Amino acid sequence: MIKQKEIVLPSFRKGFHIIDRYIEEAIGDLPEKGLLHIFIKHTSAGLMINENADPDVRTDMKTLLNKLAPEGAPFYVHTMEGPDDMPAHFKSSVFGQSLTVPVTNHRMNLGTWQSIYLCEFRDHGGARRLVVTLYY
Repeated sequence: MIKQKEIVLPSFRKGFHIIDRYIEEAIGDLPEKGLLHIFIKHTSAGLMINENADPDVRTDMKTLLNKLAPEGAPFYVHTMEGPDDMPAHFKSSVFGQSLTVPVTNHRMNLGTWQSIYLCEFRDHGGARRLVVTLYY
C-alpha cells in the first residue's frame, strides 16, 4: 500500500532545522514496517539526516558550506534573486532533495542521535513544500 501527503512547512530562517515532528504529524500512524520517502519541491533548500544532539554540528555545517559556496562571490552569473541565490542552488544540489527512511515498529528507524533536517539556504526562502510518501 502507499500513503502520500504534501505538507507545507512554516517559513524557517537560514540554517538547519529538525523537522521530524512535522513529518510524523503529516503522515499519522506508521505501520509495523515500511519505507518513508521525503521529497522537497525546491531548488534552494535541501534535506539531510544528521546528528540532533550537539548544535555545534549545525554551526560547523554552515561554516563549511559558506566556505564552499560563499554568498555574493563575484564569479556567479545566476544572481537574479540576490546574493544568496546561486549559493543556495549549489548547496541544495550537494544535499539533495529527497531521503528514504526505514519504518520499523511503528517508528522512523533513525539512529539514536539522528534527525531529519530541512536545510534552508535562503535568507527568505518562505514556506517549503514536502511530499511524504509511505510504502507499506
